[in-house]
Amino acid sequence: LQKLLVTSHFLLSVVKSWGADLPGGKKEFHDYSFVVFPAAKAYEGFLKKLFIDLKFITEEDYYGKRFRIGKALNPSLSKEKMNEGVYDKVAKYCGGNDLADNLWETWKQSRNLVFHWFPNEKNTLTLAEAGDRIEMIVKAIDQSFEECRIK
Repeated sequence: LQKLLVTSHFLLSVVKSWGADLPGGKKEFHDYSFVVFPAAKAYEGFLKKLFIDLKFITEEDYYGKRFRIGKALNPSLSKEKMNEGVYDKVAKYCGGNDLADNLWETWKQSRNLVFHWFPNEKNTLTLAEAGDRIEMIVKAIDQSFEECRIK
């Protein structure tokens, strides 16, 4: 997971170093989401590891292909599905809703909207926004260590 975060920081620094001399004579890319992808993948892995370590999910969830973080972390999950969710568990174990809200917001902004394409929505990132998303991921991870008392 650390290697993926390092990769995003590396991509960010390389693309910044190009300045106005992008390949093909372009001044800028249409979308810099590719810079965030490795960090977003690391964030997904971190959350799964956090949830298994805190016993919020089962080993079947952790190793399986059916567990969906976006569904489990969603604070608007229906009451019938709440036992599958982790939002309330994070809030209860890690000192309130601040961390749970931040993990969810980071998931939406720095993973979901980066990976997915939706018609009639602008989900492209500028280089500065890509850097912001990477930092958002790093801060959410740091906050998790702090508030969930992880060593």
